[in-house]
Amino acid sequence: MDKFTVHKGIVAPLDRENVDTDLIIPKQFLKSIKRTGFGPNLFDELRYLDHGEPGMDNTKRPLNPDFVLNQPRYQGASILLARKNFGCGSSREHAPWALLQYGFRAVIAPSFADIFFNNCFKNGLLPIVLSEMEVARLFDEVNGFNGYELIVDLPAQVVRTGDGREFGFAVDPFRKDCLIHGLDDIGLTLKHADKIRAFEAERLARQPWLDVQPLQGRV
Repeated sequence: MDKFTVHKGIVAPLDRENVDTDLIIPKQFLKSIKRTGFGPNLFDELRYLDHGEPGMDNTKRPLNPDFVLNQPRYQGASILLARKNFGCGSSREHAPWALLQYGFRAVIAPSFADIFFNNCFKNGLLPIVLSEMEVARLFDEVNGFNGYELIVDLPAQVVRTGDGREFGFAVDPFRKDCLIHGLDDIGLTLKHADKIRAFEAERLARQPWLDVQPLQGRV
């Protein structure tokens, strides 16, 4: 997964509480066995005026002009500002996939659902918990200025505004290290590839019958 160190981006405000994973990526789009292609259907029910189904040409669907991500001032946003209990509902990992594939690198909210919170870290999306007062202040500033940007400094664990104010946030040291180095679960395993190969070679030397080759021409 992509490394996350310091990120600067436009902020899009999603001013609603208890946003569940079915709203983030509706259930009808979970049929794919691939991990890609979910970005165009992020917030599908809010984003479009019709009912979306897999295989539809999203470029021809009518957009909801009132939805925040369709407004010109928030085009290219890569930081999502939300209210409390973001990501509640089902445990679908497709939710952080859809957010990432749309272009978001971080989500700021007063609280997150636990499973969604954990899934974000495993996929390279940074969930940031700030107090409700701090989030409310950021909503006011985002709404008041076009092209409002924030800087997310993961090594320093701060969200920095354009005028230099900082909001500190907590993050588990292990998760922080994984994001900074771009390591998902597979990447963490591959760090020990030499030890794994050595173990397999030693085991095969002791138990050569485990090296079972497929039978050729068996009826």
